[in-house]
Amino acid sequence: MKAGTGSRSRSTAAKPKAPRTGRATTPAAKRAATRREATQVKQGVSKIRGSVQTSQVKEGVTKARTGATAIVRQQAERAVDLPVGAVLIVRERVEYAVGPWTTAQKRERELKNIRAQFNKDLNRFERRGGQARRKAVQRVRKTRTQLEREVRQQRRRVETEVKRNRERVEGSLKQAQSAVSETAKTLV
Repeated sequence: MKAGTGSRSRSTAAKPKAPRTGRATTPAAKRAATRREATQVKQGVSKIRGSVQTSQVKEGVTKARTGATAIVRQQAERAVDLPVGAVLIVRERVEYAVGPWTTAQKRERELKNIRAQFNKDLNRFERRGGQARRKAVQRVRKTRTQLEREVRQQRRRVETEVKRNRERVEGSLKQAQSAVSETAKTLV
């Protein structure tokens, strides 16, 4: 065949027959065709089912391997990360504790800060103690004033009652004396 000539080669060989697609006409042929179709469907379903089960099993095994690998990797990372992290934290704490004392200038600054904090704490304690003392003195004065007031009121009540009773007794005594005097006069 030459390019661009547009001619086609034609074969005279017999072509294979195409499968029959028409329906069977006799009852026996119909039953046979139905059986064939059912068998083909069953075989296709079992192939699909088998391939699905196989792929699911393979997928499950792959997931299990991947999961196990991830767990092992995670545990290995933890085994490495734990001591490294602990060492780094200890190092940071040591640096924090030792850092202010490494040079003369830093030492002086740290001592100055410690003195200032100490004085600040002393002043705070003094203020708190003075405040507590003043409150206690105030409470004592208030209680004393209250007690003095109550004592004065009680004394006034008692004095008033004594005065009233004395006047009553004196009145009764005068009455009794005058009654006795009159009785004595009548008898004499």
